[in-house]
Amino acid sequence: MAKPASVLAATAAGAYFCSQAFVVGQAPSQAPSSQLRAHRSTRSGADHGSNVSGLASGTALCLVAAVGAARGRKTVCKSFESELGATLPFKYFDPLGMAKDGDKETFRRRRIAEIKNGRVAMWACMGYIAPEYFRWPGYCSPSADLKFADIPNGIQALYKMPAEAWAQIAVFIGFLELFPCRQEADRIPGDAPGFGKLGLPFATKADPEANRRSLEAEINNGRLAMVAITGMISQNAFFGTTGPDMWLPGASAFEGELGVQAPVGYWDPLGLSADGDVETFKRRRAVELKHGRICMLACVGYIVPEYFRWPGYLSPEKGIKFADMPHGIAAVSKVPLEGWVQIALFIGHMEGYFWRQDPKRAPGDYEGYGFLGTGKNFIFNFEPIEFKDDQVKKTKLAAEIANGRLAMVALMAMLFQNGTVGTTGPAMWLPAA
Repeated sequence: MAKPASVLAATAAGAYFCSQAFVVGQAPSQAPSSQLRAHRSTRSGADHGSNVSGLASGTALCLVAAVGAARGRKTVCKSFESELGATLPFKYFDPLGMAKDGDKETFRRRRIAEIKNGRVAMWACMGYIAPEYFRWPGYCSPSADLKFADIPNGIQALYKMPAEAWAQIAVFIGFLELFPCRQEADRIPGDAPGFGKLGLPFATKADPEANRRSLEAEINNGRLAMVAITGMISQNAFFGTTGPDMWLPGASAFEGELGVQAPVGYWDPLGLSADGDVETFKRRRAVELKHGRICMLACVGYIVPEYFRWPGYLSPEKGIKFADMPHGIAAVSKVPLEGWVQIALFIGHMEGYFWRQDPKRAPGDYEGYGFLGTGKNFIFNFEPIEFKDDQVKKTKLAAEIANGRLAMVALMAMLFQNGTVGTTGPAMWLPAA
Protein backbone atom coordinates (compact mmCIF):
# COMPACT_ATOMS: atom_id res chain seq x y z
CA MET A 1 0.00 0.00 0.00
CA ALA A 2 1.32 3.42 -0.91
CA LYS A 3 2.26 5.86 1.77
CA PRO A 4 0.52 9.25 1.65
CA ALA A 5 1.26 11.14 -1.54
CA SER A 6 3.27 14.20 -0.71
CA VAL A 7 1.26 16.10 -2.96
CA LEU A 8 0.31 16.10 0.74
CA ALA A 9 2.49 19.14 0.65
CA ALA A 10 0.36 20.79 -2.01
CA THR A 11 -2.85 19.40 -0.55
CA ALA A 12 -1.93 20.53 2.92
CA ALA A 13 -1.10 23.92 1.48
CA GLY A 14 -4.47 24.14 -0.26
CA ALA A 15 -6.35 23.06 2.83
CA TYR A 16 -4.33 25.40 4.99
CA PHE A 17 -4.95 28.42 2.76
CA CYS A 18 -8.63 27.57 2.41
CA SER A 19 -9.04 27.42 6.18
CA GLN A 20 -6.71 30.28 6.96
CA ALA A 21 -8.69 32.45 4.58
CA PHE A 22 -11.16 32.81 7.38
CA VAL A 23 -8.70 34.33 9.84
CA VAL A 24 -8.39 37.82 8.50
CA GLY A 25 -6.68 40.94 9.69
CA GLN A 26 -8.59 43.58 11.52
CA ALA A 27 -9.15 47.03 10.16
CA PRO A 28 -6.45 49.64 10.67
CA SER A 29 -7.14 51.58 13.82
CA GLN A 30 -5.75 54.78 12.38
CA ALA A 31 -5.49 56.41 9.00
CA PRO A 32 -2.25 55.56 7.15
CA SER A 33 0.13 58.12 5.69
CA SER A 34 -0.81 60.04 2.57
CA GLN A 35 1.52 57.87 0.51
CA LEU A 36 -0.48 54.77 1.33
CA ARG A 37 -3.92 53.77 0.11
CA ALA A 38 -6.61 53.26 2.67
CA HIS A 39 -10.33 53.48 2.60
CA ARG A 40 -12.78 52.13 5.08
CA SER A 41 -16.15 50.48 4.85
CA THR A 42 -18.12 49.41 7.87
CA ARG A 43 -21.34 47.53 8.13
CA SER A 44 -24.07 47.40 10.72
CA GLY A 45 -26.19 44.63 12.12
CA ALA A 46 -25.34 41.26 13.54
CA ASP A 47 -22.16 39.45 12.59
CA HIS A 48 -22.56 36.89 9.89
CA GLY A 49 -20.65 34.11 8.00
CA SER A 50 -20.46 31.19 5.65
CA ASN A 51 -19.51 29.79 2.36
CA VAL A 52 -20.93 28.15 -0.69
CA SER A 53 -21.35 24.46 -1.30
CA GLY A 54 -22.78 22.02 -3.77
CA LEU A 55 -21.71 20.18 -6.85
CA ALA A 56 -21.25 23.31 -8.95
CA SER A 57 -17.52 23.45 -8.41
CA GLY A 58 -15.15 22.50 -5.63
CA THR A 59 -12.77 25.19 -6.71
CA ALA A 60 -15.48 27.79 -6.63
CA LEU A 61 -16.37 26.78 -3.09
CA CYS A 62 -12.81 27.18 -1.88
CA LEU A 63 -12.39 30.45 -3.80
CA VAL A 64 -15.59 31.99 -2.49
CA ALA A 65 -14.67 30.84 1.00
CA ALA A 66 -11.25 32.43 0.78
CA VAL A 67 -12.44 35.64 -0.84
CA GLY A 68 -15.22 36.13 1.64
CA ALA A 69 -13.07 35.26 4.57
CA ALA A 70 -10.72 38.05 3.72
CA ARG A 71 -13.47 40.32 5.02
CA GLY A 72 -13.53 40.85 8.77
CA ARG A 73 -16.33 42.01 11.04
CA LYS A 74 -15.41 45.64 10.51
CA THR A 75 -12.87 45.01 7.83
CA VAL A 76 -11.74 47.48 5.28
CA CYS A 77 -9.21 47.84 2.55
CA LYS A 78 -5.89 47.95 4.36
CA SER A 79 -2.96 50.33 4.30
CA PHE A 80 -0.90 48.18 1.96
CA GLU A 81 -3.53 46.58 -0.25
CA SER A 82 -1.93 48.11 -3.36
CA GLU A 83 1.41 46.46 -2.60
CA LEU A 84 2.76 43.40 -4.40
CA GLY A 85 1.37 40.18 -2.99
CA ALA A 86 -2.11 41.58 -2.28
CA THR A 87 -3.76 39.15 -4.70
CA LEU A 88 -6.99 37.16 -4.87
CA PRO A 89 -8.40 35.11 -3.33
CA PHE A 90 -6.91 36.52 -0.11
CA LYS A 91 -6.33 40.09 -1.31
CA TYR A 92 -4.82 41.72 1.77
CA PHE A 93 -4.09 39.02 4.38
CA ASP A 94 -2.97 40.13 7.84
CA PRO A 95 -4.64 37.84 10.41
CA LEU A 96 -2.72 39.28 13.38
CA GLY A 97 -3.08 42.91 12.33
CA MET A 98 0.69 43.35 12.36
CA ALA A 99 0.63 46.09 9.74
CA LYS A 100 -2.46 47.95 10.94
CA ASP A 101 -0.35 50.88 12.13
CA GLY A 102 0.60 51.65 8.52
CA ASP A 103 4.34 51.73 9.26
CA LYS A 104 5.96 51.62 5.83
CA GLU A 105 9.47 50.69 6.99
CA THR A 106 8.24 47.81 9.11
CA PHE A 107 6.15 46.52 6.21
CA ARG A 108 9.18 46.69 3.90
CA ARG A 109 11.33 44.72 6.37
CA ARG A 110 8.69 42.00 6.68
CA ARG A 111 8.22 41.84 2.91
CA ILE A 112 11.99 41.35 2.44
CA ALA A 113 11.92 38.51 4.99
CA GLU A 114 8.86 36.96 3.33
CA ILE A 115 10.44 36.92 -0.12
CA LYS A 116 13.73 35.55 1.20
CA ASN A 117 12.04 32.78 3.17
CA GLY A 118 9.82 31.95 0.21
CA ARG A 119 12.83 31.52 -2.07
CA VAL A 120 14.56 29.31 0.47
CA ALA A 121 11.38 27.23 0.86
CA MET A 122 11.06 26.73 -2.92
CA TRP A 123 14.63 25.41 -3.03
CA ALA A 124 13.94 23.29 0.05
CA CYS A 125 10.94 21.63 -1.60
CA MET A 126 13.09 20.65 -4.58
CA GLY A 127 15.79 19.57 -2.15
CA TYR A 128 13.41 17.03 -0.65
CA ILE A 129 12.90 15.42 -4.05
CA ALA A 130 16.29 15.61 -5.79
CA PRO A 131 18.26 13.33 -3.38
CA GLU A 132 15.85 10.49 -4.16
CA TYR A 133 17.15 10.47 -7.74
CA PHE A 134 20.59 12.03 -7.57
CA ARG A 135 23.43 12.24 -5.06
CA TRP A 136 26.77 13.99 -5.43
CA PRO A 137 29.59 11.53 -5.99
CA GLY A 138 32.46 11.26 -3.52
CA TYR A 139 32.74 12.14 0.14
CA CYS A 140 30.87 14.64 2.28
CA SER A 141 33.54 14.12 4.97
CA PRO A 142 36.68 12.18 3.92
CA SER A 143 38.04 12.21 7.48
CA ALA A 144 34.85 10.59 8.77
CA ASP A 145 34.66 8.27 5.72
CA LEU A 146 31.16 9.65 5.04
CA LYS A 147 29.95 9.67 1.43
CA PHE A 148 27.08 11.81 0.14
CA ALA A 149 25.33 8.58 -0.82
CA ASP A 150 25.46 7.43 2.83
CA ILE A 151 23.52 10.44 4.17
CA PRO A 152 19.79 9.74 4.51
CA ASN A 153 17.30 12.14 3.03
CA GLY A 154 15.00 14.39 5.06
CA ILE A 155 15.12 14.92 8.80
CA GLN A 156 17.44 11.97 9.44
CA ALA A 157 20.23 13.82 7.63
CA LEU A 158 20.42 16.27 10.55
CA TYR A 159 21.92 13.56 12.75
CA LYS A 160 24.46 12.38 10.17
CA MET A 161 26.00 15.69 9.16
CA PRO A 162 29.43 16.23 10.79
CA ALA A 163 30.11 19.44 12.71
CA GLU A 164 32.48 20.66 9.99
CA ALA A 165 29.66 20.50 7.46
CA TRP A 166 27.37 22.56 9.69
CA ALA A 167 30.15 25.13 10.08
CA GLN A 168 30.52 25.38 6.30
CA ILE A 169 26.77 25.84 5.89
CA ALA A 170 26.72 28.59 8.53
CA VAL A 171 29.64 30.42 6.88
CA PHE A 172 28.01 30.14 3.44
CA ILE A 173 24.68 31.53 4.71
CA GLY A 174 26.47 34.36 6.50
CA PHE A 175 28.37 35.26 3.32
CA LEU A 176 25.14 35.40 1.30
CA GLU A 177 23.36 37.52 3.92
CA LEU A 178 26.20 40.04 4.17
CA PHE A 179 27.12 40.41 0.51
CA PRO A 180 25.15 39.16 -2.55
CA CYS A 181 21.81 38.85 -0.70
CA ARG A 182 21.98 42.10 1.29
CA GLN A 183 19.04 44.40 0.77
CA GLU A 184 19.80 47.96 -0.33
CA ALA A 185 17.51 50.89 0.41
CA ASP A 186 17.18 52.00 -3.22
CA ARG A 187 15.99 48.59 -4.50
CA ILE A 188 12.58 46.95 -4.07
CA PRO A 189 12.27 44.08 -1.54
CA GLY A 190 13.94 40.91 -2.78
CA ASP A 191 15.99 42.75 -5.42
CA ALA A 192 19.52 42.23 -4.02
CA PRO A 193 22.81 43.37 -5.64
CA GLY A 194 23.96 39.84 -6.48
CA PHE A 195 20.50 38.36 -7.00
CA GLY A 196 18.30 40.73 -8.99
CA LYS A 197 14.93 40.08 -10.56
CA LEU A 198 13.27 36.98 -9.07
CA GLY A 199 16.44 36.24 -7.12
CA LEU A 200 18.40 35.22 -10.21
CA PRO A 201 22.18 35.69 -9.94
CA PHE A 202 23.40 38.92 -11.53
CA ALA A 203 19.96 39.60 -13.03
CA THR A 204 18.85 43.12 -13.90
CA LYS A 205 16.99 45.28 -11.39
CA ALA A 206 13.30 44.49 -11.13
CA ASP A 207 10.71 47.08 -12.13
CA PRO A 208 7.70 46.84 -9.75
CA GLU A 209 5.31 47.95 -12.51
CA ALA A 210 6.73 46.30 -15.63
CA ASN A 211 7.45 43.05 -13.76
CA ARG A 212 4.44 43.16 -11.43
CA ARG A 213 2.89 39.89 -12.59
CA SER A 214 6.06 37.82 -12.29
CA LEU A 215 6.98 39.41 -8.96
CA GLU A 216 3.55 38.63 -7.52
CA ALA A 217 3.78 35.08 -8.87
CA GLU A 218 7.08 34.69 -7.03
CA ILE A 219 5.58 35.92 -3.75
CA ASN A 220 2.58 33.62 -4.04
CA ASN A 221 4.68 30.60 -5.00
CA GLY A 222 7.02 31.36 -2.11
CA ARG A 223 4.06 31.41 0.28
CA LEU A 224 2.84 28.08 -1.05
CA ALA A 225 6.36 26.64 -0.79
CA MET A 226 6.62 27.70 2.87
CA VAL A 227 3.43 25.80 3.66
CA ALA A 228 4.46 22.90 1.41
CA ILE A 229 7.86 22.40 3.04
CA THR A 230 6.12 22.51 6.43
CA GLY A 231 3.81 19.73 5.22
CA MET A 232 6.70 17.68 3.87
CA ILE A 233 8.72 17.99 7.07
CA SER A 234 5.65 17.10 9.15
CA GLN A 235 4.94 14.04 7.02
CA ASN A 236 8.60 13.03 7.18
CA ALA A 237 8.62 13.40 10.98
CA PHE A 238 5.34 11.59 11.62
CA PHE A 239 5.42 8.87 8.96
CA GLY A 240 9.10 8.63 8.04
CA THR A 241 8.38 9.05 4.33
CA THR A 242 10.81 10.91 2.07
CA GLY A 243 10.80 8.96 -1.20
CA PRO A 244 8.68 9.02 -4.36
CA ASP A 245 5.71 7.57 -2.48
CA MET A 246 5.64 10.91 -0.64
CA TRP A 247 4.58 12.88 -3.73
CA LEU A 248 3.55 10.29 -6.33
CA PRO A 249 0.33 8.26 -5.96
CA GLY A 250 1.05 4.56 -5.71
CA ALA A 251 -0.80 1.29 -5.96
CA SER A 252 -3.17 0.34 -3.17
CA ALA A 253 -5.92 -2.11 -2.40
CA PHE A 254 -8.59 0.47 -3.19
CA GLU A 255 -6.96 2.62 -5.87
CA GLY A 256 -9.76 1.75 -8.30
CA GLU A 257 -12.48 3.05 -5.99
CA LEU A 258 -14.41 6.29 -6.31
CA GLY A 259 -12.72 9.26 -4.69
CA VAL A 260 -9.22 8.33 -5.87
CA GLN A 261 -8.51 11.52 -7.77
CA ALA A 262 -5.56 13.69 -8.76
CA PRO A 263 -3.48 15.27 -7.39
CA VAL A 264 -3.50 13.11 -4.24
CA GLY A 265 -4.47 9.80 -5.81
CA TYR A 266 -5.15 7.21 -3.14
CA TRP A 267 -4.60 9.06 0.14
CA ASP A 268 -4.41 7.11 3.37
CA PRO A 269 -1.78 8.81 5.58
CA LEU A 270 -2.53 6.67 8.64
CA GLY A 271 -2.67 3.41 6.69
CA LEU A 272 -6.18 2.69 7.96
CA SER A 273 -6.96 0.55 4.91
CA ALA A 274 -3.57 -1.15 4.71
CA ASP A 275 -5.19 -4.49 5.60
CA GLY A 276 -7.35 -4.36 2.45
CA ASP A 277 -10.54 -5.13 4.38
CA VAL A 278 -13.36 -4.38 1.94
CA GLU A 279 -16.17 -4.23 4.50
CA THR A 280 -14.25 -1.77 6.68
CA PHE A 281 -13.50 0.38 3.64
CA LYS A 282 -17.19 0.43 2.64
CA ARG A 283 -18.20 1.45 6.18
CA ARG A 284 -15.70 4.33 6.18
CA ARG A 285 -16.80 5.40 2.69
CA ALA A 286 -20.44 5.49 3.82
CA VAL A 287 -19.44 7.63 6.81
CA GLU A 288 -17.40 9.95 4.55
CA LEU A 289 -20.33 10.45 2.17
CA LYS A 290 -22.74 11.11 5.02
CA HIS A 291 -20.47 13.70 6.61
CA GLY A 292 -19.79 15.30 3.25
CA ARG A 293 -23.50 15.71 2.54
CA ILE A 294 -24.17 17.13 5.99
CA CYS A 295 -21.29 19.59 5.62
CA MET A 296 -22.49 20.77 2.20
CA LEU A 297 -25.89 21.50 3.74
CA ALA A 298 -24.21 23.08 6.77
CA CYS A 299 -22.21 25.44 4.55
CA VAL A 300 -25.44 26.55 2.91
CA GLY A 301 -26.96 26.76 6.38
CA TYR A 302 -24.39 29.37 7.35
CA ILE A 303 -25.61 31.61 4.53
CA VAL A 304 -29.40 31.20 4.50
CA PRO A 305 -30.18 32.71 7.95
CA GLU A 306 -28.57 35.95 6.82
CA TYR A 307 -31.35 36.37 4.25
CA PHE A 308 -34.24 34.27 5.56
CA ARG A 309 -35.59 33.27 8.98
CA TRP A 310 -38.64 31.17 9.76
CA PRO A 311 -41.55 33.31 10.96
CA GLY A 312 -43.05 32.82 14.38
CA TYR A 313 -41.66 31.37 17.59
CA LEU A 314 -38.90 28.85 18.19
CA SER A 315 -40.10 28.52 21.79
CA PRO A 316 -43.50 30.13 22.50
CA GLU A 317 -43.14 29.28 26.20
CA LYS A 318 -39.92 31.26 26.46
CA GLY A 319 -41.00 33.92 24.00
CA ILE A 320 -38.05 33.22 21.66
CA LYS A 321 -38.68 33.95 17.99
CA PHE A 322 -36.60 32.49 15.17
CA ALA A 323 -35.68 36.06 14.24
CA ASP A 324 -34.26 36.61 17.74
CA MET A 325 -31.76 33.77 17.50
CA PRO A 326 -28.16 34.81 16.84
CA HIS A 327 -26.41 33.19 13.93
CA GLY A 328 -23.47 30.78 14.01
CA ILE A 329 -21.82 29.48 17.16
CA ALA A 330 -23.63 32.00 19.35
CA ALA A 331 -26.91 30.16 18.65
CA VAL A 332 -25.63 27.07 20.50
CA SER A 333 -26.08 28.72 23.89
CA LYS A 334 -29.49 30.17 22.97
CA VAL A 335 -31.35 27.06 21.82
CA PRO A 336 -33.58 25.86 24.71
CA LEU A 337 -33.22 22.33 26.08
CA GLU A 338 -36.42 21.23 24.35
CA GLY A 339 -34.92 22.33 21.05
CA TRP A 340 -31.83 20.15 21.58
CA VAL A 341 -34.04 17.18 22.48
CA GLN A 342 -35.97 17.59 19.23
CA ILE A 343 -32.73 17.84 17.25
CA ALA A 344 -31.36 14.68 18.90
CA LEU A 345 -34.57 12.74 18.22
CA PHE A 346 -34.65 13.89 14.59
CA ILE A 347 -31.02 12.84 14.01
CA GLY A 348 -31.62 9.50 15.73
CA HIS A 349 -34.67 8.86 13.56
CA MET A 350 -32.72 9.66 10.39
CA GLU A 351 -29.77 7.48 11.43
CA GLY A 352 -31.90 4.56 12.60
CA TYR A 353 -34.36 4.50 9.73
CA PHE A 354 -33.86 6.66 6.63
CA TRP A 355 -30.04 6.65 6.61
CA ARG A 356 -29.53 3.03 7.60
CA GLN A 357 -26.94 1.54 5.24
CA ASP A 358 -28.06 -1.61 3.42
CA PRO A 359 -25.04 -3.93 2.87
CA LYS A 360 -26.46 -4.82 -0.53
CA ARG A 361 -26.39 -1.21 -1.70
CA ALA A 362 -23.42 1.01 -2.55
CA PRO A 363 -22.09 3.28 0.24
CA GLY A 364 -24.28 6.37 0.56
CA ASP A 365 -27.13 4.80 -1.42
CA TYR A 366 -30.00 4.61 1.06
CA GLU A 367 -33.50 3.41 0.32
CA GLY A 368 -35.55 6.50 -0.38
CA TYR A 369 -32.36 8.56 -0.70
CA GLY A 370 -30.99 7.24 -3.96
CA PHE A 371 -28.48 8.90 -6.24
CA LEU A 372 -26.55 11.70 -4.49
CA GLY A 373 -28.84 11.38 -1.48
CA THR A 374 -31.96 12.47 -3.37
CA GLY A 375 -35.10 10.58 -4.24
CA LYS A 376 -38.62 9.80 -3.09
CA ASN A 377 -38.89 10.11 0.70
CA PHE A 378 -40.65 12.14 3.35
CA ILE A 379 -38.78 15.28 2.24
CA PHE A 380 -38.70 14.92 -1.54
CA ASN A 381 -41.49 13.50 -3.65
CA PHE A 382 -39.85 12.52 -6.92
CA GLU A 383 -38.28 9.41 -8.31
CA PRO A 384 -34.51 9.01 -7.83
CA ILE A 385 -32.35 10.30 -10.66
CA GLU A 386 -31.10 7.57 -12.95
CA PHE A 387 -28.09 7.76 -15.29
CA LYS A 388 -27.86 5.17 -18.02
CA ASP A 389 -24.28 6.09 -18.89
CA ASP A 390 -21.99 4.44 -16.31
CA GLN A 391 -19.18 6.92 -16.96
CA VAL A 392 -21.46 9.90 -16.33
CA LYS A 393 -22.70 8.30 -13.11
CA LYS A 394 -19.13 7.64 -11.96
CA THR A 395 -18.17 11.25 -12.67
CA LYS A 396 -21.16 12.57 -10.70
CA LEU A 397 -20.46 10.31 -7.71
CA ALA A 398 -16.76 11.23 -7.71
CA ALA A 399 -17.72 14.93 -7.82
CA GLU A 400 -19.99 14.45 -4.81
CA ILE A 401 -17.15 12.88 -2.79
CA ALA A 402 -14.72 15.64 -3.78
CA ASN A 403 -17.19 18.42 -2.96
CA GLY A 404 -18.12 16.73 0.31
CA ARG A 405 -14.46 16.64 1.32
CA LEU A 406 -14.07 20.29 0.45
CA ALA A 407 -17.24 21.16 2.36
CA MET A 408 -15.88 19.42 5.47
CA VAL A 409 -12.75 21.57 5.31
CA ALA A 410 -14.79 24.70 4.48
CA LEU A 411 -17.17 24.18 7.40
CA MET A 412 -14.28 23.74 9.85
CA ALA A 413 -12.78 26.97 8.53
CA MET A 414 -16.09 28.81 8.84
CA LEU A 415 -16.54 27.61 12.43
CA PHE A 416 -12.96 28.63 13.16
CA GLN A 417 -13.45 32.11 11.77
CA ASN A 418 -16.78 32.46 13.55
CA GLY A 419 -15.18 31.37 16.83
CA THR A 420 -12.07 33.54 16.59
CA VAL A 421 -13.01 36.62 14.58
CA GLY A 422 -16.75 36.55 15.24
CA THR A 423 -17.93 37.06 11.64
CA THR A 424 -20.87 35.11 10.23
CA GLY A 425 -22.47 37.34 7.60
CA PRO A 426 -22.01 38.42 3.97
CA ALA A 427 -18.66 40.01 4.85
CA MET A 428 -17.48 36.42 5.36
CA TRP A 429 -18.06 35.29 1.77
CA LEU A 430 -18.65 38.38 -0.41
CA PRO A 431 -15.77 40.64 -1.51
CA ALA A 432 -16.31 44.27 -0.56
CA ALA A 433 -16.00 47.37 -2.71
